[in-house]
Amino acid sequence: MPITVNHVVISVSQGDITAWQGDMIVNASNSGLYGGGGVDGAIHRAGGPRIAEECAVIRQKQGGVLPGEAAVTSAGIMTFRGVIHTVGPIWKGGNAGEPMILANCYTNSLDLACAHEAHSIAFPNISTGIYNFPKELACKVALDSVIQYVRQRRIPGLPLQRIEFVCFERDNADLYKATLKTYS
Repeated sequence: MPITVNHVVISVSQGDITAWQGDMIVNASNSGLYGGGGVDGAIHRAGGPRIAEECAVIRQKQGGVLPGEAAVTSAGIMTFRGVIHTVGPIWKGGNAGEPMILANCYTNSLDLACAHEAHSIAFPNISTGIYNFPKELACKVALDSVIQYVRQRRIPGLPLQRIEFVCFERDNADLYKATLKTYS
C-alpha cells in the first residue's frame, strides 16, 4: 500500500526495474560504472551499449563514482529519460559508515532526479546483493532517507511526484511493503 508524503506517492512493487514505467531508474552500480551482475548487469543489458559508452566518459572525466555518490547517463534503448548510477557501500560490519553512505545514495539520486525534472523514479535494493548490506537495515535506511528527503526538501516547483522501490525478489518486496506501512 503506497503512502503519500508532501504530495509524493511512495510505493513498493516486485519485478524487473528495467520493465518499470516512469521517468528515471536507479542503478546499483560499482565504482567503475562497469556493468556487473544483478541489477547493474540487467540495466546495462536492457539499455544496450550506449549506457556503457556514457559510463566510460564519466570514468574518463572523474575516474568513476565514489560510494554514496551518483551520476546520470541516458537509458540507452530503454524508454526512461535516464539512468542514475549510484554506488552503495560494501558491508564491513556497520562500523565503517555504511548506513550513512547508503543514505547518501538515495539523497544524491533524488537530487539528480529533481535536477533532471523527473516526475517519477524507481530504486532497486541498493547494496543488499553481493555487497552484503543486511536487508532489514538497508530497507530502513532507504525508506528513512527517501521520506526525510521528501519531507525536508520538497518545495513548490520540484517535479517529483512518485518514488517506487522495485524489488526483484519477493522477500525484499514483502519487507519493504511491511516497513512502508509503519510510516503511514
